[in-house]
Amino acid sequence: MTPWRQIRAVYDDSSIVVYQAYSQAIAGPAVAAGRFVAPFSRERMTWIKPSFYWMMYRSGWARKPGQERVLAIRLSRAGFEEALSWAVLSHFDPALHDSEAAWRAALAASPVRIQWDPERSATLEPLPYRSLQMGLSGPAVERYVDDWTLDLTDVTPRVHTLAATPPADRVLDPPERPYPLPDTLATRIGATPAAPTAAATANATGGQ
Repeated sequence: MTPWRQIRAVYDDSSIVVYQAYSQAIAGPAVAAGRFVAPFSRERMTWIKPSFYWMMYRSGWARKPGQERVLAIRLSRAGFEEALSWAVLSHFDPALHDSEAAWRAALAASPVRIQWDPERSATLEPLPYRSLQMGLSGPAVERYVDDWTLDLTDVTPRVHTLAATPPADRVLDPPERPYPLPDTLATRIGATPAAPTAAATANATGGQ
């Protein structure tokens, strides 16, 4: 069973892919430069999403005004996890915060916020578990643009191809996999603890 709150993404040993959708005016110069440049604004909060189908839901398969170009941004895993280390949930969770006042103070002081929204299927219908969105502002945007982003790619043609494909035949290639979060980060963002593996259970019990 998929954990209720889990980061699923395309990643390798050193990088992770997230998605954003922009207008041609912003995406065009960014793709040409291989990084975010003007008129991309560093003054606004920018939201990144590891889930491809959630991005499709948000952008309407790259058809919504101002979201006609979908970019796959490859971040360093170190940068992604640095952002998570700054993050605060965008809503009060009594399991994570001592009080609502403490949460509000943490939220006001943090340049990164986390939302857990229903994951989406290949038909973009909601699934019974959550997908991560991460909002970056202030110094986090500066780090995102200048340090964390390794490269970016326009995947709009693939988006349009998948949109025209019958849902039963839609395949994410490469597939998204559960992202291995350090325990401290999982706790900070309220991720659901992963179930212990059989090997881990055996080690904990001495192989009994």
